[in-house]
Amino acid sequence: MGLFENMWKGIRRMFRYTTLKTIVGKDVALSSRMIDAINDWKNMLDGNAEWLTDSIESLRIEHGICREFADVVLSEMESNISIDRLNQPYQKAISGLNENLQDGLGLGSFVLKPLGSGRAELVTADKFVPISFGDDGKPTDIAFFTLKRVGENDYFTRVERHYFEDGNLVISNKCYHSQDSSDIGQSCPLEEVEEWKDINPGPVMFRGMQQMDFGYYRNPIKNNIDGSACGVSIFDAARERIKKADLRGSQLDWEYESGERAIHVDNRALKQDKATSRFGMARLNKRLYRGLNLEAGKDQELLKEYSPELRDEAYKRGLEEAKREIEFIVGLAYGDLSDVQEVSKTATEIKVSKQRKYNRVNAIERKLEECLRDFVAGLAFYNNMYHSGYEFNCKFSDSILTDEESERQQDRQDVSMGVMSHAEYRAKWYGETLEEAESKLPEQNKVME
Repeated sequence: MGLFENMWKGIRRMFRYTTLKTIVGKDVALSSRMIDAINDWKNMLDGNAEWLTDSIESLRIEHGICREFADVVLSEMESNISIDRLNQPYQKAISGLNENLQDGLGLGSFVLKPLGSGRAELVTADKFVPISFGDDGKPTDIAFFTLKRVGENDYFTRVERHYFEDGNLVISNKCYHSQDSSDIGQSCPLEEVEEWKDINPGPVMFRGMQQMDFGYYRNPIKNNIDGSACGVSIFDAARERIKKADLRGSQLDWEYESGERAIHVDNRALKQDKATSRFGMARLNKRLYRGLNLEAGKDQELLKEYSPELRDEAYKRGLEEAKREIEFIVGLAYGDLSDVQEVSKTATEIKVSKQRKYNRVNAIERKLEECLRDFVAGLAFYNNMYHSGYEFNCKFSDSILTDEESERQQDRQDVSMGVMSHAEYRAKWYGETLEEAESKLPEQNKVME
């Protein structure tokens, strides 16, 4: 594990409610329950879920869920700003949006924040603290944490706070020093860190800026953890099913490992190497032959084969069923995680699963567009173009349902060519058995067939 990851684990350990309240000087929206949930999601994404052991490895299903949603959402998106001076830094900022969106989906929320000079950063939920929210679910007071190590044991934490005062945006910066990465320590001047010496501690009020200077994205999922406006992981509801799938995967691995063919060799058949004093059989596979005292009588055979019957098909079915349960819970279509060849669903069920995925993707797209629109406002603010009359354009296509319609159109062509029967077409697209479809066909079609 690298230094950077260790330092951010220190930041996450600082995210205790009492510590945050002391830093901010007031109650914060990020409750202890949410802090624990975010840490849990982060561990799952890192392949360190609490149920994993030496014998149970992560299948990284969490990554698969986040990657699938991010790929579909961003493959459908086209966005730009009407003024080139803003569009260039905007396009640069979203060039790496896919991987960052995956993290945001996994941790429930993220902030896309302009830094000035055409730069931007995406901050995931484990690196900022929402202090309060407005009625629209967007932060009205928020703190960003930046950790810097100087030398071997000096840790500096910058707390950058954005909030509203008298309807105007206010930004302040504070610095803390500690010799323990898990403790924020005591207040100190920003000048103690070379990179921060030119930062204005503030508070600085920006009159006329009546919205936050960044975009905030939150998953379109109701927060049943603490009821706040904090975002919830896209895979939170499927946590127990992901645990079940990891267990099924480990059972399948063990079935293959324990079921390896072996030859039990009586000690009488082994020869001792004079150089090493070890017993063995020349030119034979070490995994295949195992020394064992089989002698029960002089006439008993020296070799016995161990070749148990594998039960892998049963474990495979169990794993695929767990994956399909996850797909249903998180809003993916059947076959996105599971083996599409193993999906024994009717056409109606498959169609419904695609519609379910479309609905979830569509909800994510609306939230993302709102985030990008606010980010563009922040970008315009830092480029002194907030009132320039720029236009932000964002468009998403409907590839999920479009692909289904394309498939349906192809089937219609197959019917007209005689490659597919009317009954087969009806059975596939109306969710009927072949017998039911045949009984419901118009008389002329039955005659034609």
